[in-house]
Amino acid sequence: MAPEEIGKLLVSEFGDDVVKMVVEGCHPYAEIAPQRWPDVATFLRDDSRLRMNLLRSISGLDLLADDKLACVYDLMTVCLDTPTVLIRETSEFAVRVTVDRNDPVMPTVSHVWPAADWHEREAYDMFGIVFTDHPDLRRILCPDDWEGYPLRKDYDFPLEYHGIPATTEFELTNPRH
Repeated sequence: MAPEEIGKLLVSEFGDDVVKMVVEGCHPYAEIAPQRWPDVATFLRDDSRLRMNLLRSISGLDLLADDKLACVYDLMTVCLDTPTVLIRETSEFAVRVTVDRNDPVMPTVSHVWPAADWHEREAYDMFGIVFTDHPDLRRILCPDDWEGYPLRKDYDFPLEYHGIPATTEFELTNPRH
């Protein structure tokens, strides 16, 4: 299904909860209100016209100028020929969910696509986005006692961690920020 058709279908089903639609360009997406995201996710997966059965990735975004954080969910429809496991049909679409940077909370969709579990943990670890009702929301890349969120644009890189000096460039022993 073409991105324009997906966009029209989402607007007809969810109205004003579709905050923004960008269907031109190489990465079409719909921005969805955070509180409705689990309902939209379930619709995208279960509706027979869409069948977005594969969550390919979740990318965190720091929209510092807008004082927002966001997650972009890249989705695909993949229909397989089961005897030969050949991909017969695919379509792609993305969903963006944007939240306030000072209260970055959005609902999990790990119950819709199990792959979201670790992807959401990464967005939590790197950006500080909290996913309500997530089954195991804890750091996945940084140590448990790490302070801050390394992929935020205003992140203050530590000069050391447990006595281990940190550098920001090769062989630079006195990093400047």
